[in-house]
Amino acid sequence: MTDELDEIRQRRLAQMQDQAISQQQQIQDQAERERQAKEQMHVIMLQILEPDARERLNTIRITKPEFARSVEQQLVALAQSGRLRQKITDAQFKDILTQLTPARREFTIRRKG
Repeated sequence: MTDELDEIRQRRLAQMQDQAISQQQQIQDQAERERQAKEQMHVIMLQILEPDARERLNTIRITKPEFARSVEQQLVALAQSGRLRQKITDAQFKDILTQLTPARREFTIRRKG
């Protein structure tokens, strides 16, 4: 009986170790895919943005990373569709950002009474 229990424990331990190794490999694979995607995005940004515009994008990335990713994805879509004929200057990039930034609603708070 003790031998059977030991054998079951050993199989279960081996199974758990295999699962842990598999999960670790999946995590490493995901991290590598993310790194490659970032590198690819960086290369594309080098190709389509002038240095001043890239600097502006990097500044935005520090304060609003989600917005920066959204802008990058839209720029890549423009480039892939062939709608970009030349590198985007800082002035053009400002115009693009203005179009992509949601309008802020102004409101005032009034006291009742």
